Amino acid sequence: MSEFTVGEADFLLDGRPVRLLSGALHYFRVHEGHWRHRLAMLRAMGLNCVETYVPWNLHRPVPGAHRDVRALGRFLDAVGEAGLWAIVRPGPYICAEWENGGLPPWVTGEPGTRARTRDERYLSHVRRWFRHLAREIVPRQIDRDGPVILVQVENEYGSYGSDTGYLERLAGLLRAQGVTAALFTSDGPEDHMLTGGSLPGVLATVNFGSHAREAFATLRRHRPTGPLMCMEFWCGWFGHWGGEHAVRDPGEAAGVLREILECGASVNLYMAHGGTSFDGWAGANRGGALHEGPLEPDVTSYDYDAPVDEYGRPTEKFWRFREVLAEYHAGPLPQPPQRPAPLGRPAEVTLDGWSSLGDVLRTLGGEETVAPVPPTFEELSVTRGLVRYEVDVPGPRQPYPLTVRGLRDLAVVYVDGERAGVLTEEEPRLKEPVAGPACVELWVESLGRVNYGPRFGEAKGITGGILHERQYLHGVRARGLDLDAFAGGVAAVPYGAPPGEGVAGLYRGGVTVRGAGDARLELPGWTRGFVWVNGFGLGRYWSVGPQRSLYVPGPVLREGENEVWVLELQGVDPDRPAPRLLPV
Repeated sequence: MSEFTVGEADFLLDGRPVRLLSGALHYFRVHEGHWRHRLAMLRAMGLNCVETYVPWNLHRPVPGAHRDVRALGRFLDAVGEAGLWAIVRPGPYICAEWENGGLPPWVTGEPGTRARTRDERYLSHVRRWFRHLAREIVPRQIDRDGPVILVQVENEYGSYGSDTGYLERLAGLLRAQGVTAALFTSDGPEDHMLTGGSLPGVLATVNFGSHAREAFATLRRHRPTGPLMCMEFWCGWFGHWGGEHAVRDPGEAAGVLREILECGASVNLYMAHGGTSFDGWAGANRGGALHEGPLEPDVTSYDYDAPVDEYGRPTEKFWRFREVLAEYHAGPLPQPPQRPAPLGRPAEVTLDGWSSLGDVLRTLGGEETVAPVPPTFEELSVTRGLVRYEVDVPGPRQPYPLTVRGLRDLAVVYVDGERAGVLTEEEPRLKEPVAGPACVELWVESLGRVNYGPRFGEAKGITGGILHERQYLHGVRARGLDLDAFAGGVAAVPYGAPPGEGVAGLYRGGVTVRGAGDARLELPGWTRGFVWVNGFGLGRYWSVGPQRSLYVPGPVLREGENEVWVLELQGVDPDRPAPRLLPV
């Protein structure tokens, strides 16, 4: 057993000063079959530690039901076998450009509960979660011959609140569950963030992408002693649908890394390898300086312009960082491991089955609810997916504008079965007025819950009401379709031949693979939806870009026939070419 402690100036391993050269790699964004390869890539870059968040909502999507929490333990075992230390960031809030910042919507949407505060109802949920999670962390701490050396309290809390008593309660909950590893907080290098987000007696670290000396000077004003550490060196950035792919010059980023290390600090590269937000778990942000503006949904790829790209390949940034980090190693660095095999050859996907969205909803959806006003996704227990709202316009009455108040995030609208338009938060009114009597259907999709800023935890769906002219329409029928419903397969959904006009629906078929391996799926002519291959959720696709294909990890594919489902939510170009798998 070893002892890892926080000294007056350095981290100490059994009393000897050590520097942490860490990289972020989220086990939940990497297929388990690739964990060891990605960890070996981090070692080859010159890192001695790996950092990961833990998403509460992934492991407990509904109250009382846990889902593969042991994945964290398996990952930490792989970290130890790779000869690396581990930093664990259990939240409960993690941000991470992840759905709802990692918190389950059944917690943030519970009436009367105040997330990220000392609210007792909220803390009771956290306590139960930490009790379960500790079983994976505590036995793997360094004082028990495991790799875990640091555990974070919350995450960038100073960017959100100032209740340090809440942080104290969280630290106490971690200690009560047997966490003996050194605790830390991480915040931006600004006075108000460090004042609101740090705790006396707990290591404070800072997050930034440049100006290392200024950042550490700010930290020193708050903490005159203790090791310096940049817990998140933002060496790249994430992307939004409809935006641009973020790129950072490798030489410039390597220069900032060198500056951090010349300050005598430890560092954690965020991200060292970003991976993918599979199965629709990507979050969203709000635009504007105060994060109160338009919704900006995060793309499925979490490539992050990281030194190890989404497919596990070393980039130019990898080699530049390796040059810098090699100076802090006594001996030569290991060579990068052989990359996983790519797909043997391109393959065309045949989608010869189709089910309407209505049939999919009737088979896989939840129970229909009738309410005076539209229920939210949270009230319908929908984590990720969509809700169909139906309401009748009484008649006879002349055509009036139809408006959706409080729409989050996007609605495809049908009037008497005919598509009438697509509504968004910014454009919540149909272009053509609606006369009565009529039946209006609104298929509302969540594009990802906000993961950062003051609007974190906001509800999804129709949060205001449906207006015909200035009159609210009541008696709303609502039924949700959660993406988790697809985990059990779609065999029960009735299907026939795809319609020629390329309408929305669930398209089913397959692809024959020769030489199973890492691939990417292209869907030219498709608009917006989700894809599963052999039941594995690849995530959201969207024609607005910048992402143009979906990553298919090699372990998902099998030699020969493979099943493919595509849930198209808006419509398809009838003259589209066939989707295809390509090697990466």
